[in-house]
Amino acid sequence: MANFSQSQVPRFSVDVYQNEFLPEDGREVSAIVTVTSTGGGAGGGAPLAGASASPTGIPAPAPGAAVVVMVDCSGSMDYPPTKMRNAREATAAAIDTLPDGVEFAVVAGTHEAKEVYPADGGLAVADARTRAAAVRSLRRLAAGGGTAIGTWLRLADYLFADAASPIRHGILLTDGRNEHESPEDLRAALEAVAGQFTCDARGVGTDWEVQEVTAIASALLGTADIVADPAQLTADFTAMMTDALGKEVADVALRLWTPVGAEVVFVKQVAPAVEDLTDRRTEAGPRAGDYPTGSWGDESRDYHVCVRVPDAGIGHEMLAARASLIVPAADGGPPRVLSQGLVRAVWTDDLAASTAINAQVAHYTGQAELAAAIRSGLDARKSGDFDGATAKLGRAVQLAAASGNADTAKLLSKVVDVVDAATGTVRLKAKVADADEMTLETRSTKTVRVKNQGRSSTTAG
Repeated sequence: MANFSQSQVPRFSVDVYQNEFLPEDGREVSAIVTVTSTGGGAGGGAPLAGASASPTGIPAPAPGAAVVVMVDCSGSMDYPPTKMRNAREATAAAIDTLPDGVEFAVVAGTHEAKEVYPADGGLAVADARTRAAAVRSLRRLAAGGGTAIGTWLRLADYLFADAASPIRHGILLTDGRNEHESPEDLRAALEAVAGQFTCDARGVGTDWEVQEVTAIASALLGTADIVADPAQLTADFTAMMTDALGKEVADVALRLWTPVGAEVVFVKQVAPAVEDLTDRRTEAGPRAGDYPTGSWGDESRDYHVCVRVPDAGIGHEMLAARASLIVPAADGGPPRVLSQGLVRAVWTDDLAASTAINAQVAHYTGQAELAAAIRSGLDARKSGDFDGATAKLGRAVQLAAASGNADTAKLLSKVVDVVDAATGTVRLKAKVADADEMTLETRSTKTVRVKNQGRSSTTAG
C-alpha cells in the first residue's frame, strides 16, 4: 500500500440542523448534527501513533490497517456442506483484496478460538507470499464443535494488541446460536474488547439469533446483516473488506459540551442506521462527555442530539450545546478538535417560529420510530399477538412510505400484505419465510437520509 501525503488526510466538517426557537417554558432542544469526512485517499492509510500532525490536526497517515477474520467452524456449518465451502471461498476472496502492508489474521471459531493463519500468536503482513499462504491455510477450516463467540472476540483482541495501525477491524461470520457460553460471558467479552477494534458481523443461513449478531455489531460500532444464501458470502466479504480498508482515521468521538443547568437527554446516530449512543458517554471534563463513533473514511453520518436547558425567558438566547469532533493526539496530549458545530436555544413568543419542526429532526424522529415499530411488530408476531403485530407493522409501513424508505418498505411487503400504505392498513401474511423475517429484523435500523436544509450554525475545523 502506498504512503499518503498530508493533502490526502481526510478533512472533517460538522453541520447543525435545528429549529432553535422555543416557546415560553420550553426546555428541550433537538438538533441533527451531520458529520462529514472528505478528501482522504480511498482505501487509504491509517494514522499511526506517534506520527506527525497534519495541517488538519489529524496525525499524518501511514500505510496499513489490521484485519482479523473470524469464521464460524461449528458443526452446523456442515449442514449443508456447501456452507463451509462458501465460507472458505469468501475468506479467500477477502484475503486476496488485501493491499500490501495490511496486517491480518484468520481465526477459526467453535466452542474455542484458534488462529488458523499466521498461527504464531500475531498478525501477518500482507504481500504476495502471505496472501497465498493464508489462502492455502483455509483448507484447515473444517466444521466441528460448538459456538462460543466471546472466545473468538477475545482472541481477535489479543491479536490486535501488537498491531502497528490504530485502524483495527474484525469481520465475524456465524451460522448458529451462541450456545456454548452464557449470555453473561458474551456480554463480558464485548465489554472487554469494545473500543479496541470495530467489527462487522454476519449471520449466514437462518438458524442464528438476530439479536446476538446485531448486539455484537452494535457494541463494536460495526454493521450487521444477513447472508441468507451462503453463495452470496464472497460478494459480502469482499465488500466488507473494501469498506474496512477505506477507513483512515481511528477512535473519533463526538464531544458534547453543555452549559451550567443544561443536560444531554440522548445522543443517537440516525444515519446510515439508528444506533443509540446515550449510554456510551465517557466524561471528558466539566460539563463535557464523549460519544464513540469509531473509524472514518470518506463518508457522512447524522446524529440526533437532544439537550434539556434551563428556561431563560422570552427574548433570551443561549448556547445549548457545542458539538466537537475529536481524535486522540498522536503525542498523547489533549485530543485534537477536528471541527465544531453549535446548538442554540432562543425563546420567543412567536407561535409559528416556536412550533415549526425542523425537517431533518422530523425525518429522523420518524426513522427511529420506524425501526422501533418493526422490532415491536415482529416481537408481537412471534409471541402470537397478531393484532398488536398488525398495528405495529402497519405503522411501520406508513412511516416507510412517508419517509421514502423504499428498501424497508420492500422488506415489510414480504411480511405483510399492504392494503393502504398511506394509512398503514395491512394484513399479516399467513406464511413468511424465515429469511424474509430475519432480513427485515436485521435491517430494521437502516435509514434513508433527507436533503440538508435548515442549518442553524456551523463552525468548520
